Amino acid sequence: MIYLDHNATTPLCAPALEAMQPFLERHYGNPSSVHAAGREARAGVDVARDRLADLLGAKPHELIFTSGGTESNNLAVLGLARAHAERGRHLICTSTEHHAVLHAFEHLGKREGFEVTILPVDERGLVEPDELERAIRADTTLVSIMTANNETGVLQPMEELAHVCEERGVFLHSDMVQSFGKVETDLARSGLAAASFAAHKFYGPKGAGLLYLRAGFPIEATQFGGAHENQRRPGTENVPAIVGMAAAAEFVLRDRVAEQERQSALRDRLWESIAAAFLMATQNGATTHRLANTLNVSFDGFSSETILMALDLDGVCASSGSACMVGSVVASHVLLAMGLPERLASSAVRFSLGQGTTEEEIEHAGEIIARVMNRLRETQSSHAYAVV
Repeated sequence: MIYLDHNATTPLCAPALEAMQPFLERHYGNPSSVHAAGREARAGVDVARDRLADLLGAKPHELIFTSGGTESNNLAVLGLARAHAERGRHLICTSTEHHAVLHAFEHLGKREGFEVTILPVDERGLVEPDELERAIRADTTLVSIMTANNETGVLQPMEELAHVCEERGVFLHSDMVQSFGKVETDLARSGLAAASFAAHKFYGPKGAGLLYLRAGFPIEATQFGGAHENQRRPGTENVPAIVGMAAAAEFVLRDRVAEQERQSALRDRLWESIAAAFLMATQNGATTHRLANTLNVSFDGFSSETILMALDLDGVCASSGSACMVGSVVASHVLLAMGLPERLASSAVRFSLGQGTTEEEIEHAGEIIARVMNRLRETQSSHAYAVV
């Protein structure tokens, strides 16, 4: 099997597994308990928080542990909007956000009386800082713009966008689920009010994430039942997963620059193989401002589902910019927002590489893709001839 779907999830790295093991077996206490077993668990959480804060350029008390990226995004959007509603009820996000952000904004607009502006992107998937500045009003309180898009890998000009928000006194939240471990992350210098992370995107365990919330910024809790995480997120902490998340963060940052250069070269090699095998193939999104590991390709004339099933049968795991909902194929909202016609948006396949991806695998994947596309073209031609 050749796994080229690392943007969906990554395998658990050995350091994370090793760090988690004692908390799955010996140190199983509730971290809120005052006895020795509880103190052991609490120490694990505290050490992990300190390590993560150091890696992210944050203060330990600025990190809120959650169950993952979706919860972190929801807590940021709903919590910040509600906490500052008296100051203003106008919110801004981009058209290419993950649904964890888009649907939270949609809920606030439809159910809680907020006004939401959806900021457009250009054909490369990029937000223009001038567009953001024009969209901000006197009653705008929150802007949410993801650092790296999960489908195309496109990187937004976050420094410029943060500068616009700071000048206008507006909170900026960023979904950094896909970017952490791939691009430099220094929250202290980012200008962000909040940022979301998920462990399983950087070789940590599923079920763990965190929300960075800059010190001094009030937020309203979205769940109830306890005073955990400084009364911002109730519930017993997932101690093994939190410990594993810290170990995975250290792992992914250890050789980040060299590893991203390696993956970039492999990604480009894969694109060369695809372009040679299928002349109608087109890359989607900015080719310079994007993650090193991500390649989003439209195969004009074929549905992404057909290609993905064929690749899966030949041992290649990739994903689609489309989703099958209630029996009907829905084209990627990200690609449609970039102006792609539905024909191309519905033929997109995302290949995302990881630390375990080898040169041999990329060479083999290129051969398999060529073979699959030739077979699909032959099938399509035979079908067309039969119909005639």
